[in-house]
Amino acid sequence: MLHRKIYQLCCDGREVSIFLRDQQRWIERARIIDIEGDLVTLRHEIDDEDEVSSWEEMIRLESIGAISQKLASVPRGNFDPLISDDCPEAERIPNHHNDSNPE
Repeated sequence: MLHRKIYQLCCDGREVSIFLRDQQRWIERARIIDIEGDLVTLRHEIDDEDEVSSWEEMIRLESIGAISQKLASVPRGNFDPLISDDCPEAERIPNHHNDSNPE
C-alpha cells in the first residue's frame, strides 16, 4: 500500500515531507523523483545561513515511517480573505472590522 502511495506522489510531482524511521528525522519539502524496486529517490533543498544546498537521496522503502503533504496554506497576519463576487450573502464571512464601529 505504501509503495502505491509513493508511486502516486511521484507521478503527481508534489512536495512531501518524509519521516525516516531509522534516522529519526524529517526531510521537508522533498520531491519523489524515482522509485526502483525498494529504493526511493528524493530531491530536496536545505537552506543554511548563507547558502542553499540541493540534495538527492536514495532511501529504502522500509526506512519510511510517514509521508505527509501540504494540502493548503493561508498567510498569517491581519488580512481580509478574498471573496468571490458571486458568493451568496448567507455563506460570506462576516467582516469584524465593520462590526466594531457601530454607527
